[in-house]
Amino acid sequence: MPLTNPGRSILGKNDNGRRFILEQFGEVNTTPVPKSGIAAFQSTREHRRFTEFVDTVRTHRYIGLCWGPPGVGKTLSARHYAGTDDWEQWQTIFEDDFGPVPPRVLEARTAFFTPSVAATVREIDRGLPTACQRISFAIDYHEHGLVDPYVYIQSRSSGRTELLIIDEADRLKTTGLEQVRDYFDRHNMGVILIGMPGIEKRLARYPQLYSRIGFAHEYKPLTPDELTAVLTNRLPPGVHDDEGIGHATAIATIVRVTGGNFRLVDRLVTQIERIQKLNNLDGLTPEVVDAARQALLIGH
Repeated sequence: MPLTNPGRSILGKNDNGRRFILEQFGEVNTTPVPKSGIAAFQSTREHRRFTEFVDTVRTHRYIGLCWGPPGVGKTLSARHYAGTDDWEQWQTIFEDDFGPVPPRVLEARTAFFTPSVAATVREIDRGLPTACQRISFAIDYHEHGLVDPYVYIQSRSSGRTELLIIDEADRLKTTGLEQVRDYFDRHNMGVILIGMPGIEKRLARYPQLYSRIGFAHEYKPLTPDELTAVLTNRLPPGVHDDEGIGHATAIATIVRVTGGNFRLVDRLVTQIERIQKLNNLDGLTPEVVDAARQALLIGH
């Protein structure tokens, strides 16, 4: 989540909430991605499987482990579930009138935390409770119009946050993993660790943490059929009826060269749209796909 200006509150004017919700140190990032620059989220079968997994961890208050190859959509699904994009837009320091808390944040009651590459003990020790307390405080703000941790004890202890998602969990060293386990033990919430393939084997070396993992989920690439459906929605056919065969061939080419990797698909589609715009093209053809592929570092 973007860091905010420590001189003012993002959840109200009261001084009590200000220091609890904004106590951050380090670089200040005050430029969340504008909504116009965020592509519309497309629900897939893998995302629905991930949502069921997350709901289960959240309900039973266990530790869950999710892994998958890079680019398949793990982080995208997690951010969408937690409403992280909506949160970042809402809590920006540039607005005086913050308006209502985003519905997705209230519904999910989920904190999203990404450790830095060289995450220190101090960073994790501060980052985990801060991420969770912010969500709890946001719920207080929604219900009472203010944030006062001295009155709402449940929020002060992150008691209104039901789930903590830790992305890039591979970055956590032994001490960091112990901190996560300790935080889980002291709070009544579910925790999900998201990482690369092999993290499940690595965690097996830490029996105290591994024994608390109640659910595991492997996030797989999109199947060709589902990827075809996603691309059909993202890339509508051109204006001429005789483009049907070329369009279908182009879609099949995208499916083949990306192998179901959602990140590669998004980059390739962006290049396709760029080439279409530069050449005033309406339709999608294999030639356009090939030109777009040459502009990316992907297999041929």
